Amino acid sequence: MTEEKINLLGLDRAALEKLFAKIGQQKYRAAQFMKSLYHHYQSDFNEHTTFSKDLRAEMLKFSTLEVPEVVSEKKSKDGTIKWLMAMHEGNAIETVYIPEKNRGTLCISSQIGCSLNCSFCATGAQGFNRHLTTAEIIGQVWVAAKILGQSTKNRRITNVVLMGMGEPLANYPRVLPALKLMLDDFGFGLASRRVTVSTSGMVPYIYQLNEDIDVSLAVSLHAPEDLLRNKLVPLNKKYNIQTLLKACQDFIEGKRKAKITFEYTLIKGVNDHPDHARALVKLLAKVPCKINLIPFNPFEGNSYQRSLPESIEKFQNICEKSRIVTTVRKTRGDDINAACGQLAGEFLDRTRRSNSIKLKVS
Repeated sequence: MTEEKINLLGLDRAALEKLFAKIGQQKYRAAQFMKSLYHHYQSDFNEHTTFSKDLRAEMLKFSTLEVPEVVSEKKSKDGTIKWLMAMHEGNAIETVYIPEKNRGTLCISSQIGCSLNCSFCATGAQGFNRHLTTAEIIGQVWVAAKILGQSTKNRRITNVVLMGMGEPLANYPRVLPALKLMLDDFGFGLASRRVTVSTSGMVPYIYQLNEDIDVSLAVSLHAPEDLLRNKLVPLNKKYNIQTLLKACQDFIEGKRKAKITFEYTLIKGVNDHPDHARALVKLLAKVPCKINLIPFNPFEGNSYQRSLPESIEKFQNICEKSRIVTTVRKTRGDDINAACGQLAGEFLDRTRRSNSIKLKVS
């Protein structure tokens, strides 16, 4: 049986240094390799001319460079781009680029599907297939950066958010090396505050993330009290709001000017009443934070409706009066199903989920 080759796209600098040491090479080879791969987008070993032919031949024996394949690209009238990228086994995931005047945000996926079954999310309604590998996670950034003409002097991608398909912290062992590559100067060289991990509230991994790497944290809250959040985010039954907020406070403790972003999807008649807004600001009064209000994006098979504009405005005004910075996320890319909560992808549902599913959190 032939041993499977290592995809070098999935190794951070420390792992690459160990690999080169194993074959008798100096540690600096890792930095050389990363610059060729992440700064010059050289995905063919023959392009790595800083290495001798003998070294390239040696590496080809045990390693490979595989990047995700773009199978479709859709461009929205507002400039948003959605790529469907092929994974192995006939699966595919979605990656979205959102250009703005002074920034360009790339929204990437961490899983094929999602197991958390949040009631307002199209991805969760599709079920869970598998975790993405580190190479598949960082490969989305690599492919998008290459297509967009990213360079150290032309940073089309200024921010990366793990808010696409999947719960990033449920795939922590593979997400962490990808985050390191995003921040590494020999990788994509992004500032830590410009890389954001979004979670539905996997509390133990929030603590672990805080120990391992300096990035920003966004929390999908969506309700100010447990009974309602249990319905919207079933994970709340395992880690309730108070447990989650304690983890958030610990995450930013000692970090100057650091704030948690709380995401709150506004659903008509469900969580958008002024009383919900007042309860929310009371709940978050002692947590340095900002609130990102997200108008619900409808999708087929779901009965929820987007909150009315006047309800959204009233909700925002109540939050802002409490001196919490509160923004309403612009609906971007909804004409190509690239808006928040619409990333469903195309994949095989290995769990054979029905409409009624018991929550399983590993």
